[in-house]
Amino acid sequence: MPPSSAGPGAPSPEPGPPDLAAVRRAAQDGPSPAATEAQHAKGKLTARERIGLLLDEGSFHEVEALRRHRATGFGLEAKRPWTDGVVTGWGTVEGRTVFVYAHDFRIFGGALGEAHAEKIHKIMDLALAAGAPLVSLNDGAGARIQEGVTALAGYGGIFRRNTRASGVIPQISVMLGPCAGGAAYSPALTDFVFMVRGIAQMFITGPEVVQAVTGERISQNGLGGADVHSGVSGVSHFAYDDEHSCLEDVRHLLSLLPANNRELPPAQPADDPADRRCEALAALVPADAGRAYDMRAVIEEIVDDGDLFEVQPGWAGNVLCVLARLDGHVTGIVANQPQALAGVLDIHASEKAARFVQMCDAFNIPLVTLVDVPGFLPGVGQEHDGIIRHGAKLLYAYCNATVPRVQVILRKAYGGAYIVMDSRSIGADLSFAWPTNEIAVMGAEGAANVIFRREINAADDPEAVRAQKIKEYRSELMHPYYAAERGLVDDVIDPADTRRVLVDALAMLRTKHADLPTRKHGNQPA
Repeated sequence: MPPSSAGPGAPSPEPGPPDLAAVRRAAQDGPSPAATEAQHAKGKLTARERIGLLLDEGSFHEVEALRRHRATGFGLEAKRPWTDGVVTGWGTVEGRTVFVYAHDFRIFGGALGEAHAEKIHKIMDLALAAGAPLVSLNDGAGARIQEGVTALAGYGGIFRRNTRASGVIPQISVMLGPCAGGAAYSPALTDFVFMVRGIAQMFITGPEVVQAVTGERISQNGLGGADVHSGVSGVSHFAYDDEHSCLEDVRHLLSLLPANNRELPPAQPADDPADRRCEALAALVPADAGRAYDMRAVIEEIVDDGDLFEVQPGWAGNVLCVLARLDGHVTGIVANQPQALAGVLDIHASEKAARFVQMCDAFNIPLVTLVDVPGFLPGVGQEHDGIIRHGAKLLYAYCNATVPRVQVILRKAYGGAYIVMDSRSIGADLSFAWPTNEIAVMGAEGAANVIFRREINAADDPEAVRAQKIKEYRSELMHPYYAAERGLVDDVIDPADTRRVLVDALAMLRTKHADLPTRKHGNQPA
């Protein structure tokens, strides 16, 4: 029989399970106060502090807070922190459900391992199943080298889910630390990328590799910082000086987007009268087609309370992409910007606008296109770099869009650029023009030089004949009502009525339904 009491040398009783409250507290607090201080010393918030700024107070529900890795080797078995370096869950933004994951740089530098990746996969699957937006707060050092290929496979699972969710739920990436190598492709697959200056970098190969291969010396921020990606590469849509203002704008963007592609964007009551006349437009837009002006001021005059949210404001400034409200309803606005390159379309402008049009179409946001375009940018560089295929991206995006589409031609609309900027011929539901509009294959000067070249060259006074022919071409083919007479625009309107006309048109089109042909997907220009 067993002894009635433990004698000398008997084994100690098995310890009980850890106290739940203590475990939860350890998961909440992170690895150590010193690690938190080190994060703050870099000018960075912790993962939970960031989630607290993003979500409504007290709304966060964490998922798999007690997850730990199972990897062994290279000392990993002795270091198994709670959360495994990523905080995942859901909460609300202005009362609407949003899913989020945030890398915790204090744990393994936010590097992705197998358990870490599975947590992200879980929250991405939940977001897609629930039909709610997904926000990633990125601050990680890439794949966890100690876990080898299993870490790389974790990235593959994220990329696949990014692609599956594309156009179904809004996906927003917020870059708040380093993002190198293959990890950079997940943000590139999402709808919007936010970056904070000084602390966020994105690149495929770091400065050391660049120097070793090419001999070029460059800093991390010079290679892939916020200003580089928001102003040069176009990878980032927004750049900020601090995390607070960045996350505040993420919240604002979420307020303009539907939860998923089966819903309309959230509407709100408008204090700005729908029939408000925009008398200032006549002064804002010069009648002389050669004079520049700021299209942003035009948009501010038209939309509710002058409030607009510009996408990619630092890149391809010759086209504007804006989210705003008209009579309380979210609207996407694409507009040429005469202040930059006279508003021409070039490679970058075409790509920027095409991506924006596709996003609006995916999430049921109606499109208004404000046209003042002299054509595509000419040049050997543009042709050799593929302006044909890049310009075709914008053409494809408009032709493929089934949301309500309204075009307004303010002044000039020349050549192929007129067609691409959502003309009636490619499917705009309604097209309106101001009395100053000029729709033509090209400007009167160029057209006269082509059509009447022999007559001009043979004249005793070529300049006088050229001036006469320019006037003749403009009066016959470029007068404001030429396009209206042929049904290419639905009406010529008083500029002051632009807001009222757009509000009425979009209200009529709100129940628009259009089906695309049955197919797996189109083969859009690369």
